[in-house]
Amino acid sequence: MAIACGACLLKYRFRDTYRIQLREKDHPPPHVHLTGGGLDVMLSLQTLEVMMGKAPPLIIKEALEWVRAHQVQLLEDWKRCYP
Repeated sequence: MAIACGACLLKYRFRDTYRIQLREKDHPPPHVHLTGGGLDVMLSLQTLEVMMGKAPPLIIKEALEWVRAHQVQLLEDWKRCYP
C-alpha cells in the first residue's frame, strides 16, 4: 500500500493524480492529507469526514472510500508515528 516511507512521512497512491499522505510533525486528531492536482484536503481517520479544504465531490467520495477501506492500517501508522 505505501509507496514511500521515511521518518513518519507515508504516501499512498490514490488514483493516478492523487496521494493520501500521513505527514511527519503533524497534529492531532488523527488525519491524512489528500494531495495532488493542486489539492490539500485533510480527512479525519476517526470520523471519515473532511476536516479542512475543498475538492470535487467525486474525488472526496472516492478518497473517503479509500480511507475507509484502509482505516485500520492508517490508524496503526498514525499511532506508530505519533505515540
